[in-house]
Amino acid sequence: MFASRFEDMNLKGDLFGGVTTAIISLPLALAFGVASGAGAEAGLWGAILVGLFASLFGGSNTLISEPTGPMTVIMTAVLTSMMAKYPETGMAMTFTVVMMAGAFQILLGTLKLGKYVTLMPYSVISGFMSGIGVILIILQLSPLLGHAAPSGGVMGTLSALPDTVANMKFSELFLGLLTLGILFCFPRRYRKYVPAQLVALVAVTLLSVILFDTDSIRRIGEIPAGLPSLVVPHIDASMFTEMVIDALVLGTLGCIDTLLTAVIGDSLTRKEHDSDKELRGQGLANMISGLFGALPGAGATMGTVTNIQVGARSPLSGVIRALMLALVVLVAGGLTEPIPMAVLAGIAVYVGFNILDWSFIQRAHRVSFAGMAIMYGVMLLTVFVDLIVAVGLGVFISNIIIIERLSREQARQVKAISDADEDDVPLSDSERGLLDMANGKVLFFYLSGPMIFSVSKAISRQHTSISDYEVMILDLTDVPMIDVTVGLALENAIKDALDTNCQVYLLCPNDKTRQQLEKFHVIDLVPDDNTFKFRYEALKAAIKHVESDEHQTAVI
Repeated sequence: MFASRFEDMNLKGDLFGGVTTAIISLPLALAFGVASGAGAEAGLWGAILVGLFASLFGGSNTLISEPTGPMTVIMTAVLTSMMAKYPETGMAMTFTVVMMAGAFQILLGTLKLGKYVTLMPYSVISGFMSGIGVILIILQLSPLLGHAAPSGGVMGTLSALPDTVANMKFSELFLGLLTLGILFCFPRRYRKYVPAQLVALVAVTLLSVILFDTDSIRRIGEIPAGLPSLVVPHIDASMFTEMVIDALVLGTLGCIDTLLTAVIGDSLTRKEHDSDKELRGQGLANMISGLFGALPGAGATMGTVTNIQVGARSPLSGVIRALMLALVVLVAGGLTEPIPMAVLAGIAVYVGFNILDWSFIQRAHRVSFAGMAIMYGVMLLTVFVDLIVAVGLGVFISNIIIIERLSREQARQVKAISDADEDDVPLSDSERGLLDMANGKVLFFYLSGPMIFSVSKAISRQHTSISDYEVMILDLTDVPMIDVTVGLALENAIKDALDTNCQVYLLCPNDKTRQQLEKFHVIDLVPDDNTFKFRYEALKAAIKHVESDEHQTAVI
Protein backbone atom coordinates (compact mmCIF):
# COMPACT_ATOMS: atom_id res chain seq x y z
CA MET A 1 0.00 0.00 0.00
CA PHE A 2 2.81 2.38 0.99
CA ALA A 3 4.97 1.41 -2.01
CA SER A 4 2.04 1.79 -4.40
CA ARG A 5 2.13 5.56 -3.89
CA PHE A 6 5.54 5.62 -5.60
CA GLU A 7 4.41 3.65 -8.67
CA ASP A 8 3.96 6.86 -10.68
CA MET A 9 7.46 8.04 -9.77
CA ASN A 10 9.09 10.26 -12.37
CA LEU A 11 12.65 10.51 -11.05
CA LYS A 12 13.65 13.57 -13.05
CA GLY A 13 10.38 15.40 -12.41
CA ASP A 14 10.27 14.45 -8.73
CA LEU A 15 13.89 15.52 -8.21
CA PHE A 16 13.33 18.85 -9.95
CA GLY A 17 10.05 19.32 -8.07
CA GLY A 18 11.72 18.69 -4.72
CA VAL A 19 14.58 21.11 -5.35
CA THR A 20 12.30 23.81 -6.78
CA THR A 21 9.77 23.67 -3.95
CA ALA A 22 12.58 23.70 -1.38
CA ILE A 23 13.80 26.98 -2.86
CA ILE A 24 10.26 28.36 -2.69
CA SER A 25 9.75 27.15 0.88
CA LEU A 26 12.96 28.56 2.37
CA PRO A 27 12.06 32.28 2.53
CA LEU A 28 8.45 31.53 3.45
CA ALA A 29 9.44 29.22 6.29
CA LEU A 30 11.80 31.86 7.68
CA ALA A 31 9.13 34.56 7.38
CA PHE A 32 6.40 32.48 8.99
CA GLY A 33 8.69 31.36 11.80
CA VAL A 34 9.61 34.93 12.70
CA ALA A 35 6.02 36.16 12.23
CA SER A 36 4.66 33.51 14.59
CA GLY A 37 7.00 34.50 17.40
CA ALA A 38 8.43 30.99 17.65
CA GLY A 39 11.57 31.88 15.69
CA ALA A 40 12.94 31.28 12.22
CA GLU A 41 14.17 27.80 13.16
CA ALA A 42 10.61 26.77 14.12
CA GLY A 43 9.45 27.76 10.65
CA LEU A 44 12.24 25.85 8.92
CA TRP A 45 11.77 22.69 10.96
CA GLY A 46 8.02 22.96 10.43
CA ALA A 47 8.60 23.00 6.68
CA ILE A 48 10.90 19.98 6.99
CA LEU A 49 8.89 17.79 9.36
CA VAL A 50 5.39 18.57 8.10
CA GLY A 51 6.54 18.28 4.50
CA LEU A 52 8.33 14.97 5.05
CA PHE A 53 5.69 13.08 7.02
CA ALA A 54 2.71 14.47 5.10
CA SER A 55 4.36 13.34 1.86
CA LEU A 56 5.08 9.87 3.22
CA PHE A 57 1.75 9.19 4.91
CA GLY A 58 -0.73 11.52 3.18
CA GLY A 59 -3.35 10.77 0.57
CA SER A 60 -2.07 12.95 -2.28
CA ASN A 61 1.04 12.06 -4.26
CA THR A 62 2.06 15.58 -5.21
CA LEU A 63 0.81 17.77 -2.34
CA ILE A 64 3.46 19.98 -0.75
CA SER A 65 2.80 20.66 2.93
CA GLU A 66 4.47 23.33 5.04
CA PRO A 67 3.65 26.24 7.37
CA THR A 68 1.14 28.47 5.58
CA GLY A 69 -0.14 32.00 6.12
CA PRO A 70 -3.48 30.95 7.63
CA MET A 71 -1.86 28.42 9.99
CA THR A 72 0.75 30.99 11.02
CA VAL A 73 -1.93 33.54 11.93
CA ILE A 74 -3.66 31.09 14.29
CA MET A 75 -0.31 29.88 15.65
CA THR A 76 0.66 33.49 16.39
CA ALA A 77 -2.58 34.10 18.29
CA VAL A 78 -2.17 30.91 20.34
CA LEU A 79 1.48 31.60 21.15
CA THR A 80 0.81 35.22 22.11
CA SER A 81 -2.06 34.19 24.40
CA MET A 82 -0.14 31.38 26.09
CA MET A 83 3.05 33.39 26.61
CA ALA A 84 1.10 36.32 28.10
CA LYS A 85 -0.51 34.07 30.70
CA TYR A 86 2.30 31.59 31.31
CA PRO A 87 5.71 33.09 30.38
CA GLU A 88 7.63 30.02 31.57
CA THR A 89 5.49 27.22 30.13
CA GLY A 90 3.60 29.09 27.40
CA MET A 91 5.87 27.88 24.60
CA ALA A 92 5.49 24.22 25.63
CA MET A 93 1.72 24.67 25.97
CA THR A 94 1.56 26.19 22.49
CA PHE A 95 3.32 23.24 20.89
CA THR A 96 1.11 20.91 22.92
CA VAL A 97 -1.82 22.61 21.17
CA VAL A 98 -0.11 21.84 17.84
CA MET A 99 0.12 18.16 18.84
CA MET A 100 -3.54 18.16 19.90
CA ALA A 101 -4.49 19.73 16.56
CA GLY A 102 -2.65 16.92 14.78
CA ALA A 103 -4.46 14.33 16.89
CA PHE A 104 -7.77 15.96 15.98
CA GLN A 105 -6.91 15.75 12.27
CA ILE A 106 -6.06 12.06 12.66
CA LEU A 107 -9.42 11.53 14.39
CA LEU A 108 -11.27 13.25 11.53
CA GLY A 109 -9.47 11.07 9.00
CA THR A 110 -10.06 7.88 10.99
CA LEU A 111 -13.78 8.65 11.25
CA LYS A 112 -13.79 9.26 7.47
CA LEU A 113 -15.05 12.82 7.83
CA GLY A 114 -12.66 14.30 5.28
CA LYS A 115 -15.35 14.74 2.63
CA TYR A 116 -17.40 16.91 5.00
CA VAL A 117 -14.64 19.33 6.00
CA THR A 118 -14.93 21.57 2.95
CA LEU A 119 -18.73 21.39 2.75
CA MET A 120 -19.27 25.05 3.48
CA PRO A 121 -20.36 27.93 1.24
CA TYR A 122 -17.62 29.57 -0.78
CA SER A 123 -18.58 32.99 0.59
CA VAL A 124 -17.66 31.74 4.09
CA ILE A 125 -14.37 30.21 2.94
CA SER A 126 -13.53 33.38 1.02
CA GLY A 127 -14.43 35.54 4.02
CA PHE A 128 -12.33 33.79 6.63
CA MET A 129 -9.39 33.29 4.28
CA SER A 130 -9.45 36.99 3.36
CA GLY A 131 -9.77 37.84 7.04
CA ILE A 132 -6.68 35.77 7.78
CA GLY A 133 -4.85 37.64 5.03
CA VAL A 134 -5.81 40.98 6.61
CA ILE A 135 -4.65 39.74 10.04
CA LEU A 136 -1.29 38.65 8.63
CA ILE A 137 -0.77 42.06 7.03
CA ILE A 138 -1.75 43.97 10.19
CA LEU A 139 0.51 41.87 12.41
CA GLN A 140 3.49 42.68 10.18
CA LEU A 141 3.03 46.46 10.28
CA SER A 142 5.22 46.93 13.37
CA PRO A 143 8.07 44.69 12.10
CA LEU A 144 7.87 46.49 8.77
CA LEU A 145 8.34 49.81 10.58
CA GLY A 146 11.33 48.55 12.54
CA HIS A 147 9.77 47.40 15.82
CA ALA A 148 8.93 44.06 17.41
CA ALA A 149 5.29 43.02 17.12
CA PRO A 150 3.35 44.28 20.16
CA SER A 151 1.22 41.98 22.28
CA GLY A 152 -2.54 41.92 21.90
CA GLY A 153 -2.81 40.66 18.35
CA VAL A 154 -4.69 42.79 15.82
CA MET A 155 -6.14 45.24 18.34
CA GLY A 156 -2.81 45.55 20.14
CA THR A 157 -1.03 46.27 16.86
CA LEU A 158 -3.59 48.86 15.78
CA SER A 159 -3.54 50.53 19.21
CA ALA A 160 0.25 50.79 19.13
CA LEU A 161 0.36 51.93 15.50
CA PRO A 162 0.45 55.72 16.15
CA ASP A 163 3.43 55.32 18.48
CA THR A 164 5.07 52.86 16.08
CA VAL A 165 4.70 55.28 13.17
CA ALA A 166 6.06 58.16 15.25
CA ASN A 167 9.17 56.11 16.09
CA MET A 168 9.61 54.19 12.86
CA LYS A 169 13.05 53.17 11.70
CA PHE A 170 13.39 54.43 8.16
CA SER A 171 16.21 52.03 7.35
CA GLU A 172 14.04 48.99 8.08
CA LEU A 173 11.00 50.53 6.40
CA PHE A 174 13.16 51.07 3.31
CA LEU A 175 14.24 47.42 3.30
CA GLY A 176 10.68 46.20 3.83
CA LEU A 177 9.24 48.38 1.08
CA LEU A 178 12.05 47.40 -1.28
CA THR A 179 11.23 43.74 -0.58
CA LEU A 180 7.58 44.38 -1.39
CA GLY A 181 8.55 46.28 -4.52
CA ILE A 182 10.58 43.34 -5.81
CA LEU A 183 7.82 40.85 -4.96
CA PHE A 184 5.09 42.82 -6.71
CA CYS A 185 7.17 43.92 -9.71
CA PHE A 186 9.23 40.79 -10.38
CA PRO A 187 8.50 39.84 -14.02
CA ARG A 188 6.04 36.99 -14.31
CA ARG A 189 8.01 35.31 -17.09
CA TYR A 190 10.95 34.74 -14.73
CA ARG A 191 8.92 33.38 -11.82
CA LYS A 192 8.86 29.88 -13.27
CA TYR A 193 12.66 29.81 -13.12
CA VAL A 194 13.27 31.42 -9.72
CA PRO A 195 10.83 32.37 -6.93
CA ALA A 196 10.36 36.10 -6.40
CA GLN A 197 10.57 35.55 -2.62
CA LEU A 198 14.07 34.08 -2.91
CA VAL A 199 15.23 36.91 -5.18
CA ALA A 200 13.90 39.51 -2.73
CA LEU A 201 15.41 37.70 0.26
CA VAL A 202 18.90 37.42 -1.23
CA ALA A 203 19.01 40.80 -3.00
CA VAL A 204 17.73 42.94 -0.13
CA THR A 205 19.83 41.05 2.43
CA LEU A 206 22.99 41.71 0.40
CA LEU A 207 22.02 45.37 0.04
CA SER A 208 21.42 45.65 3.79
CA VAL A 209 24.89 44.25 4.50
CA ILE A 210 26.41 46.89 2.20
CA LEU A 211 24.36 49.86 3.42
CA PHE A 212 23.88 49.22 7.14
CA ASP A 213 25.94 48.06 10.06
CA THR A 214 25.10 44.68 11.53
CA ASP A 215 23.74 46.18 14.75
CA SER A 216 21.87 49.12 13.22
CA ILE A 217 18.93 47.01 12.04
CA ARG A 218 17.23 43.93 13.44
CA ARG A 219 18.42 40.68 11.85
CA ILE A 220 17.52 37.02 12.31
CA GLY A 221 20.81 35.93 13.77
CA GLU A 222 22.31 32.49 13.40
CA ILE A 223 19.97 29.51 13.38
CA PRO A 224 21.21 26.75 15.71
CA ALA A 225 22.72 23.86 13.78
CA GLY A 226 21.71 20.34 14.69
CA LEU A 227 18.44 18.60 15.30
CA PRO A 228 15.67 20.37 17.25
CA SER A 229 14.99 19.47 20.87
CA LEU A 230 11.96 17.51 21.95
CA VAL A 231 9.14 19.46 23.57
CA VAL A 232 7.57 17.72 26.55
CA PRO A 233 3.77 18.15 26.26
CA HIS A 234 2.43 20.44 28.98
CA ILE A 235 -1.24 20.89 29.83
CA ASP A 236 -2.43 23.29 32.51
CA ALA A 237 -5.77 22.22 34.01
CA SER A 238 -7.07 25.78 34.11
CA MET A 239 -6.28 26.24 30.40
CA PHE A 240 -7.41 22.84 29.17
CA THR A 241 -10.67 24.07 27.60
CA GLU A 242 -8.93 26.95 25.86
CA MET A 243 -6.19 24.62 24.60
CA VAL A 244 -8.77 22.20 23.20
CA ILE A 245 -10.61 25.04 21.42
CA ASP A 246 -7.33 26.37 19.99
CA ALA A 247 -6.44 22.87 18.81
CA LEU A 248 -9.82 22.45 17.13
CA VAL A 249 -9.44 25.78 15.34
CA LEU A 250 -5.88 25.02 14.24
CA GLY A 251 -6.74 21.47 13.19
CA THR A 252 -9.90 22.44 11.31
CA LEU A 253 -8.17 25.27 9.48
CA GLY A 254 -5.36 22.90 8.54
CA CYS A 255 -7.90 20.40 7.18
CA ILE A 256 -9.69 23.03 5.10
CA ASP A 257 -6.45 24.55 3.81
CA THR A 258 -5.06 21.13 2.91
CA LEU A 259 -8.13 19.67 1.22
CA LEU A 260 -8.78 22.80 -0.84
CA THR A 261 -5.18 22.64 -2.05
CA ALA A 262 -5.52 18.91 -2.74
CA VAL A 263 -8.54 19.61 -4.96
CA ILE A 264 -6.47 22.14 -6.93
CA GLY A 265 -3.76 19.50 -7.28
CA ASP A 266 -6.30 16.95 -8.51
CA SER A 267 -7.42 19.33 -11.25
CA LEU A 268 -3.84 19.47 -12.54
CA THR A 269 -2.92 15.77 -12.22
CA ARG A 270 -6.35 14.40 -13.21
CA LYS A 271 -6.13 12.06 -10.22
CA GLU A 272 -8.23 12.01 -7.07
CA HIS A 273 -6.68 12.25 -3.62
CA ASP A 274 -7.81 10.27 -0.56
CA SER A 275 -9.21 12.94 1.79
CA ASP A 276 -9.29 10.78 4.91
CA LYS A 277 -5.79 9.42 4.38
CA GLU A 278 -4.55 12.95 3.73
CA LEU A 279 -5.99 14.15 7.04
CA ARG A 280 -4.34 11.27 8.89
CA GLY A 281 -1.02 12.06 7.24
CA GLN A 282 -1.33 15.78 7.99
CA GLY A 283 -2.29 15.00 11.57
CA LEU A 284 0.72 12.76 12.09
CA ALA A 285 2.98 15.38 10.52
CA ASN A 286 1.66 18.14 12.78
CA MET A 287 1.95 15.97 15.89
CA ILE A 288 5.62 15.28 15.11
CA SER A 289 6.21 18.93 14.23
CA GLY A 290 4.74 20.06 17.55
CA LEU A 291 6.79 17.44 19.40
CA PHE A 292 9.96 19.04 18.05
CA GLY A 293 8.88 22.65 18.64
CA ALA A 294 8.18 23.42 14.99
CA LEU A 295 5.30 25.24 13.31
CA PRO A 296 2.22 23.35 12.15
CA GLY A 297 1.50 23.22 8.47
CA ALA A 298 -1.00 22.36 5.76
CA GLY A 299 -1.15 21.89 2.03
CA ALA A 300 0.47 24.88 0.31
CA THR A 301 -1.07 25.94 -2.99
CA MET A 302 1.97 27.64 -4.53
CA GLY A 303 4.33 24.79 -3.68
CA THR A 304 1.87 22.12 -4.83
CA VAL A 305 1.12 23.79 -8.16
CA THR A 306 4.83 24.38 -8.85
CA ASN A 307 5.64 20.81 -7.88
CA ILE A 308 3.16 19.44 -10.40
CA GLN A 309 4.06 21.89 -13.16
CA VAL A 310 7.76 20.93 -13.12
CA GLY A 311 6.91 17.25 -13.51
CA ALA A 312 6.60 15.72 -10.03
CA ARG A 313 4.30 12.70 -9.87
CA SER A 314 5.02 10.94 -6.57
CA PRO A 315 5.67 11.68 -2.86
CA LEU A 316 9.40 11.43 -3.64
CA SER A 317 9.35 15.14 -4.54
CA GLY A 318 8.11 16.02 -1.05
CA VAL A 319 10.78 13.84 0.55
CA ILE A 320 13.54 15.43 -1.56
CA ARG A 321 12.25 18.90 -0.66
CA ALA A 322 12.37 18.09 3.07
CA LEU A 323 15.91 16.69 2.79
CA MET A 324 17.09 19.78 0.90
CA LEU A 325 15.73 22.08 3.62
CA ALA A 326 17.25 19.90 6.33
CA LEU A 327 20.61 20.19 4.59
CA VAL A 328 20.31 23.99 4.66
CA VAL A 329 19.52 24.01 8.39
CA LEU A 330 22.19 21.51 9.41
CA VAL A 331 25.02 22.72 7.18
CA ALA A 332 24.32 26.29 6.07
CA GLY A 333 22.32 27.71 8.97
CA GLY A 334 24.87 30.50 9.44
CA LEU A 335 23.93 31.99 6.07
CA THR A 336 20.62 33.18 7.52
CA GLU A 337 22.29 35.36 10.17
CA PRO A 338 22.33 38.68 8.21
CA ILE A 339 18.73 38.44 6.95
CA PRO A 340 16.86 41.57 8.14
CA MET A 341 13.60 41.12 10.03
CA ALA A 342 12.04 43.79 7.79
CA VAL A 343 12.67 41.62 4.73
CA LEU A 344 10.79 38.71 6.29
CA ALA A 345 8.01 41.12 7.31
CA GLY A 346 7.77 42.25 3.69
CA ILE A 347 7.51 38.64 2.50
CA ALA A 348 4.79 37.95 5.08
CA VAL A 349 2.83 41.04 3.99
CA TYR A 350 3.05 39.85 0.39
CA VAL A 351 1.73 36.43 1.41
CA GLY A 352 -1.11 38.09 3.32
CA PHE A 353 -1.96 40.17 0.26
CA ASN A 354 -2.14 37.02 -1.87
CA ILE A 355 -4.29 35.19 0.69
CA LEU A 356 -6.97 37.83 0.15
CA ASP A 357 -9.50 36.35 -2.27
CA TRP A 358 -9.26 39.11 -4.85
CA SER A 359 -11.11 37.06 -7.45
CA PHE A 360 -14.24 36.93 -5.29
CA ILE A 361 -13.81 40.41 -3.79
CA GLN A 362 -13.79 42.01 -7.26
CA ARG A 363 -17.06 40.39 -8.31
CA ALA A 364 -18.84 39.82 -4.98
CA HIS A 365 -21.20 42.73 -5.67
CA ARG A 366 -22.24 41.07 -8.93
CA VAL A 367 -22.95 37.66 -7.40
CA SER A 368 -25.60 38.48 -4.79
CA PHE A 369 -26.07 40.88 -1.92
CA ALA A 370 -26.38 37.98 0.53
CA GLY A 371 -23.13 36.37 -0.66
CA MET A 372 -21.29 39.69 -0.50
CA ALA A 373 -22.65 40.47 2.98
CA ILE A 374 -21.68 37.04 4.30
CA MET A 375 -18.17 37.27 2.83
CA TYR A 376 -17.43 40.72 4.26
CA GLY A 377 -19.17 39.88 7.54
CA VAL A 378 -17.09 36.74 8.03
CA MET A 379 -13.94 38.64 7.07
CA LEU A 380 -14.58 41.40 9.65
CA LEU A 381 -15.51 38.90 12.37
CA THR A 382 -12.35 36.91 11.63
CA VAL A 383 -10.19 40.02 11.97
CA PHE A 384 -11.82 41.69 14.97
CA VAL A 385 -13.64 38.95 16.89
CA ASP A 386 -12.78 35.28 16.46
CA LEU A 387 -12.39 32.71 13.69
CA ILE A 388 -14.81 30.23 15.30
CA VAL A 389 -17.50 32.89 15.70
CA ALA A 390 -16.92 34.08 12.13
CA VAL A 391 -17.16 30.65 10.52
CA GLY A 392 -20.00 29.49 12.79
CA LEU A 393 -22.17 32.52 12.09
CA GLY A 394 -21.26 32.51 8.41
CA VAL A 395 -22.19 28.85 7.93
CA PHE A 396 -25.39 29.24 9.99
CA ILE A 397 -26.64 32.30 8.08
CA SER A 398 -25.63 30.79 4.72
CA ASN A 399 -27.50 27.59 5.51
CA ILE A 400 -30.61 29.52 6.54
CA ILE A 401 -30.53 31.44 3.24
CA ILE A 402 -29.94 28.25 1.23
CA ILE A 403 -32.72 26.38 3.05
CA GLU A 404 -35.13 29.25 2.43
CA ARG A 405 -34.30 29.21 -1.29
CA LEU A 406 -34.54 25.42 -1.45
CA SER A 407 -37.88 25.44 0.35
CA ARG A 408 -39.29 27.80 -2.29
CA GLU A 409 -38.07 25.52 -5.07
CA GLN A 410 -39.21 22.33 -3.33
CA ALA A 411 -42.62 23.83 -2.54
CA ARG A 412 -43.17 24.04 -6.30
CA GLN A 413 -42.71 20.26 -6.44
CA VAL A 414 -45.61 19.62 -4.04
CA LYS A 415 -48.79 19.53 -6.16
CA ALA A 416 -52.35 18.44 -5.52
CA ILE A 417 -54.86 18.18 -8.38
CA SER A 418 -58.33 16.73 -8.83
CA ASP A 419 -58.88 17.94 -12.39
CA ALA A 420 -57.21 16.28 -15.37
CA ASP A 421 -57.03 19.63 -17.18
CA GLU A 422 -54.32 20.83 -14.79
CA ASP A 423 -50.80 20.29 -16.17
CA ASP A 424 -48.89 20.43 -12.88
CA VAL A 425 -48.49 16.65 -12.59
CA PRO A 426 -46.70 14.51 -15.24
CA LEU A 427 -49.57 12.14 -16.13
CA SER A 428 -49.96 10.25 -19.39
CA ASP A 429 -53.04 10.74 -21.55
CA SER A 430 -54.57 7.47 -20.32
CA GLU A 431 -53.92 8.44 -16.71
CA ARG A 432 -55.48 11.86 -17.28
CA GLY A 433 -58.47 10.14 -18.80
CA LEU A 434 -58.97 8.08 -15.65
CA LEU A 435 -58.59 11.13 -13.41
CA ASP A 436 -61.15 12.96 -15.55
CA MET A 437 -63.61 10.10 -15.00
CA ALA A 438 -63.43 10.69 -11.24
CA ASN A 439 -65.27 14.02 -11.54
CA GLY A 440 -63.19 15.68 -8.83
CA LYS A 441 -63.62 12.82 -6.33
CA VAL A 442 -59.94 11.79 -6.49
CA LEU A 443 -57.17 13.96 -5.07
CA PHE A 444 -53.90 13.22 -6.82
CA PHE A 445 -51.17 14.36 -4.40
CA TYR A 446 -47.83 14.46 -6.22
CA LEU A 447 -44.37 15.13 -4.76
CA SER A 448 -41.04 15.11 -6.60
CA GLY A 449 -37.39 15.56 -5.72
CA PRO A 450 -35.70 15.32 -2.30
CA MET A 451 -38.12 16.42 0.42
CA ILE A 452 -36.72 18.05 3.57
CA PHE A 453 -38.28 19.76 6.57
CA SER A 454 -38.71 23.10 4.83
CA VAL A 455 -41.57 21.77 2.64
CA SER A 456 -43.76 20.42 5.44
CA LYS A 457 -45.93 23.56 5.37
CA ALA A 458 -46.32 23.29 1.60
CA ILE A 459 -47.52 19.68 2.01
CA SER A 460 -50.15 20.76 4.53
CA ARG A 461 -51.18 23.77 2.43
CA GLN A 462 -51.59 21.79 -0.80
CA HIS A 463 -53.42 18.97 0.95
CA THR A 464 -56.04 21.27 2.44
CA SER A 465 -56.49 23.29 -0.75
CA ILE A 466 -58.88 20.71 -2.23
CA SER A 467 -61.87 19.29 -0.36
CA ASP A 468 -64.78 16.91 -1.07
CA TYR A 469 -62.68 14.05 -2.38
CA GLU A 470 -63.24 10.37 -1.69
CA VAL A 471 -59.82 8.99 -2.59
CA MET A 472 -56.36 10.47 -2.07
CA ILE A 473 -53.54 9.08 -4.18
CA LEU A 474 -50.20 9.93 -2.58
CA ASP A 475 -47.60 9.71 -5.35
CA LEU A 476 -43.99 9.49 -4.15
CA THR A 477 -42.67 7.88 -7.33
CA ASP A 478 -40.19 10.70 -8.00
CA VAL A 479 -39.10 11.26 -4.38
CA PRO A 480 -35.60 9.83 -3.70
CA MET A 481 -35.53 10.73 0.00
CA ILE A 482 -37.53 12.31 2.81
CA ASP A 483 -36.60 13.46 6.29
CA VAL A 484 -38.42 13.03 9.61
CA THR A 485 -40.39 16.29 9.34
CA VAL A 486 -41.72 15.43 5.89
CA GLY A 487 -42.56 11.92 7.08
CA LEU A 488 -44.65 13.37 9.90
CA ALA A 489 -46.32 15.85 7.52
CA LEU A 490 -47.30 12.97 5.22
CA GLU A 491 -48.57 11.04 8.23
CA ASN A 492 -50.82 13.97 9.17
CA ALA A 493 -52.12 14.25 5.60
CA ILE A 494 -52.97 10.53 5.55
CA LYS A 495 -54.65 10.65 8.96
CA ASP A 496 -56.70 13.68 7.95
CA ALA A 497 -57.91 11.82 4.87
CA LEU A 498 -58.73 8.68 6.86
CA ASP A 499 -60.61 10.73 9.47
CA THR A 500 -63.01 11.87 6.73
CA ASN A 501 -63.57 8.23 5.62
CA CYS A 502 -61.50 8.69 2.48
CA GLN A 503 -59.44 5.94 0.93
CA VAL A 504 -55.68 6.50 0.72
CA TYR A 505 -53.65 4.89 -2.06
CA LEU A 506 -49.85 5.03 -1.95
CA LEU A 507 -47.36 5.05 -4.81
CA CYS A 508 -43.84 4.51 -3.46
CA PRO A 509 -41.68 2.32 -5.73
CA ASN A 510 -38.42 3.85 -4.45
CA ASP A 511 -36.97 1.40 -1.90
CA LYS A 512 -35.06 4.05 0.06
CA THR A 513 -38.12 6.29 0.44
CA ARG A 514 -40.25 3.28 1.38
CA GLN A 515 -37.75 2.26 4.06
CA GLN A 516 -37.90 5.75 5.53
CA LEU A 517 -41.71 5.61 5.63
CA GLU A 518 -41.46 2.23 7.37
CA LYS A 519 -39.12 3.67 9.99
CA PHE A 520 -41.61 6.47 10.67
CA HIS A 521 -44.48 3.86 10.74
CA VAL A 522 -46.29 5.93 8.11
CA ILE A 523 -46.54 2.90 5.85
CA ASP A 524 -48.60 1.13 8.54
CA LEU A 525 -51.47 3.57 7.94
CA VAL A 526 -51.98 2.30 4.38
CA PRO A 527 -53.15 -1.32 3.82
CA ASP A 528 -51.05 -3.46 1.50
CA ASP A 529 -53.96 -3.62 -0.97
CA ASN A 530 -53.81 0.16 -1.26
CA THR A 531 -50.14 0.36 -2.28
CA PHE A 532 -49.22 0.40 -5.96
CA LYS A 533 -46.15 0.65 -8.18
CA PHE A 534 -47.80 2.36 -11.15
CA ARG A 535 -50.04 5.43 -11.39
CA TYR A 536 -52.40 3.79 -13.86
CA GLU A 537 -53.16 0.95 -11.44
CA ALA A 538 -53.74 3.36 -8.56
CA LEU A 539 -56.06 5.52 -10.66
CA LYS A 540 -58.03 2.46 -11.85
CA ALA A 541 -58.50 1.35 -8.25
CA ALA A 542 -59.57 4.88 -7.28
CA ILE A 543 -62.16 5.04 -10.09
CA LYS A 544 -63.49 1.62 -9.09
CA HIS A 545 -63.88 2.82 -5.50
CA VAL A 546 -65.61 6.06 -6.56
CA GLU A 547 -68.00 4.20 -8.88
CA SER A 548 -68.76 1.69 -6.12
CA ASP A 549 -69.63 4.50 -3.70
CA GLU A 550 -71.80 6.19 -6.33
CA HIS A 551 -73.64 2.91 -6.97
CA GLN A 552 -74.28 2.37 -3.27
CA THR A 553 -75.55 5.94 -2.94
CA ALA A 554 -77.89 5.45 -5.90
CA VAL A 555 -79.28 2.22 -4.40
CA ILE A 556 -79.93 3.91 -1.08
